[in-house]
Amino acid sequence: MDPYLWMENLEDERVLKLVNEENKKFRAHVGKLAEELVDEVRHYYYLPIIWEAKITKNGIIAAINENGRQIIKNLSSGEILVDSKELEKELGDEILLQGFFVDENFKFFAYNFSIGGSDEGITRILNLESGKIEEIKPSINNIIFLKNGYYFSRFYRKEESPDGMKPPVERIFWKDENGEKMVFGEGLDSNHFMYLKRSKDGKYAILTKTFGWNSSEIYLGPIEKPEDWEKVYESEVPAEPIDMVDDNLYILTREGSGYGKIVAIKDDKEIVPEGKYPLEWAEIVNGKILAGYLVDASSKLKLFSLDGQEIEDIKFEPVGKVVPFDNKDYLLLKYESFTIPSRLYEFKDSLRIIQETKIEGEYEIKEDFAKSKDGTKIHYFLVEGKNKKNVAWVFGYGGFNISLSPRFFPHVLPFLKRGGTFVVANLRGGSEYGEEWHRAGMRDKKQNVFDDFAAVLEKLKREYRVIAWGRSNGGLLVAATLVQRPDVMDAAIIGYPVIDMLRFHKMYIGKVWILEYGNPDNPEDRKFLEKYSPYHNVKKKNYPPIMIYTGLHDDRVHPAHALKFFMKLKDVGANVYLRVDTKSGHMGASPETRIRELADILAFILKQGGFS
Repeated sequence: MDPYLWMENLEDERVLKLVNEENKKFRAHVGKLAEELVDEVRHYYYLPIIWEAKITKNGIIAAINENGRQIIKNLSSGEILVDSKELEKELGDEILLQGFFVDENFKFFAYNFSIGGSDEGITRILNLESGKIEEIKPSINNIIFLKNGYYFSRFYRKEESPDGMKPPVERIFWKDENGEKMVFGEGLDSNHFMYLKRSKDGKYAILTKTFGWNSSEIYLGPIEKPEDWEKVYESEVPAEPIDMVDDNLYILTREGSGYGKIVAIKDDKEIVPEGKYPLEWAEIVNGKILAGYLVDASSKLKLFSLDGQEIEDIKFEPVGKVVPFDNKDYLLLKYESFTIPSRLYEFKDSLRIIQETKIEGEYEIKEDFAKSKDGTKIHYFLVEGKNKKNVAWVFGYGGFNISLSPRFFPHVLPFLKRGGTFVVANLRGGSEYGEEWHRAGMRDKKQNVFDDFAAVLEKLKREYRVIAWGRSNGGLLVAATLVQRPDVMDAAIIGYPVIDMLRFHKMYIGKVWILEYGNPDNPEDRKFLEKYSPYHNVKKKNYPPIMIYTGLHDDRVHPAHALKFFMKLKDVGANVYLRVDTKSGHMGASPETRIRELADILAFILKQGGFS
């Protein structure tokens, strides 16, 4: 019997009372220090950071966080198309921009935003010639504009899809002056996701359908005739289309050892074979293939001819993460690192910096390995400034085929300036070392991830006071490691977490994670889930201080995971604090709300690290 099942009802007066009481206790714990840190965190949060960019005939359109607002602007002309502050004035609430879509001729423009940071938002579509605005609730995605209409995807969170499938499910639609019609996805259940792209020459639709984070199917056909789209590729591993060149579809597939290779479908030919390191992405630009590899979790690029001959190696200093943004006559790429917030590159024949945001100060990025319980080597980054104080703040995730590469954290810089060491651990379950690395940390092998994290923390504990931090699936990581090995950490920070592994599939969209975690309704899966589920394994132990934080607008991971875990820890006398934001969702909230959350996290770390 679950004693805290009632906490899944966020309207319950007892939940709201608890939230108010615990927020006051947390505020009393960090209040003065957190207030002192807000301006410092704000300084780094306000730096201009480009998080999305697209190429049009009128210039580069970019989404930028800067000076406490989110804007979408034309980098060439300086024209601001959307300003989150103006939306807040209009709607009277906190706004988070979620992404945008634009056609190459700059005639149509769409953007998504949410109130309070929830995943479910609002889409506005603008005809830039007529000024006509269309508003769609809830938001749609994957918008591709044609002359007479547009394709889009809709994610059904609460209601059935038009073909009668229970949520959560996704479908692809076409919409024009005659209305909308579903063109792909009929009969597919919660475990299927799809992504539609248009070939660079504009002729073809290339659609990828995945089963969870695993198997893939790729469909191809004339962009204007969805009835003619046909399956051209199928695999039991992740795969994604690159582009069409001379009627030949190039695909990046993880077939083989899971590291990734490039094949051409028409020729049935392997173009770029598997290498020593995972191939993350590839783009065809100016008759060549630019490929992004992960080498110990940081990006290196290789340039190939279309027949697979290697032309050039491209490395970055300091080590960082490089991802493609858009590909037209040239390729747009984003780079970031622990100490470089944002750098935008153009690539045609070589790299050219278009925009860069830097920070002051001297910092060093180091790399090391720990040995997990089964002997597996676990890579991790260490970032240090001057005047080292031997306090390590360790971030981990370990799941869903997501790699933790160098990235910029605004609230980490004040920690580094005070002598702290920031650590990022590359655990199984991610994509740092290919698809086999991912599968070695999912379902019944999830315990590997916790063992990996414990190994990193245990090694660091020999030299540092250790504070563990994880968010979302990373919150599960820290929570599970905490209840299993409280001895390897001096404090734990658990954000927006998945905690109750026997009910995650019954809350919000948790059903879509079954392929990654397992199905609690299957007796065999339930055995391994119950064995590590943090909520079901809280026992009276010598736990270090714990901070759990979530947001009431989180409509991806139900806040009850955090609330219920807090109560279980409190029951056994743990020194645990709860922070619940009443305005933020899983993806955050307005800059000011987010800054205060980050300042509170930093304040807790500084207190537990002995800095104050």
